[in-house]
Amino acid sequence: MFTVTFIANKGGLEPALVTSVQSAWGGGDAVWLALDEAAEFEVARIPDNRWEVWSDLQGLGVDLVVQPSEGRRKKMLLADMDSTMIQQECIDELADEAGVGERVAAITAAAMNGELDFDGALRERVELLKGLPESVIGDVLDKRITLMPGGPALLATMKAHGAYAALVSGGFTAFTAAIAETLGFDENRANTLIADGGELTGEVGLPILGKQAKVDALEEITARLGISETDVLAVGDGANDLGMLTRAGTGVALHAKPLVAAECDVRIYHGDLTALLFIQGYAWDVFSNC
Repeated sequence: MFTVTFIANKGGLEPALVTSVQSAWGGGDAVWLALDEAAEFEVARIPDNRWEVWSDLQGLGVDLVVQPSEGRRKKMLLADMDSTMIQQECIDELADEAGVGERVAAITAAAMNGELDFDGALRERVELLKGLPESVIGDVLDKRITLMPGGPALLATMKAHGAYAALVSGGFTAFTAAIAETLGFDENRANTLIADGGELTGEVGLPILGKQAKVDALEEITARLGISETDVLAVGDGANDLGMLTRAGTGVALHAKPLVAAECDVRIYHGDLTALLFIQGYAWDVFSNC
């Protein structure tokens, strides 16, 4: 059996739309996970016109996910940070403080779209931060970084049901440590900005954590926990996330670049991070930290 899940912003999901698709696809009874926001029903097979219907619903502000019913509730969350658990790209915010924001943002966008080698692009961007006071990191965290909506509920709910949570970023440990503590991740991995005398040197610690390192984290953590990669829900938005997204049991492309979305069956554009709870079958009334 397969579960069909509809997700929209609050108040954006019409019962008539769910009923229409349910009837066309011969689905079972609809279950509302959140009134006017999320609903699901089961079908015996994946409909041939899934992506055509998905495209039509995108125009209505509704995300559609079709996945196997068995095993969809996961034992581990593996998450990217920038533009995933937070709404910004940390390096872009640092660069803005250094007066090279536009230049760095352009490199970041190209790297996340898969147009540039991640390692080389990271070195190039960090080099442009040379001389920036190390104290600016704390200022950026306090004044510029905001959590992605739904993140606290996602972490609190999955952990309340026994899941392990790892934050694995191509960004920097100075940020992942703070975000991991705020949201309740069990561990975090990222790159290290090198500083000397209170200023950034323009260098990044080696080895660089990029696309392969995220796959390595998936392999290492699941082996340590004694669980399967199919037990993992991974979420990210950039090209360096593709390895873990395609290996995990459920890989979620969240507000992702086209290159990334094209490789993932689960694409969330309209819902927030609570969409990751809805696709696992969690109803709103069991969410934690809402």
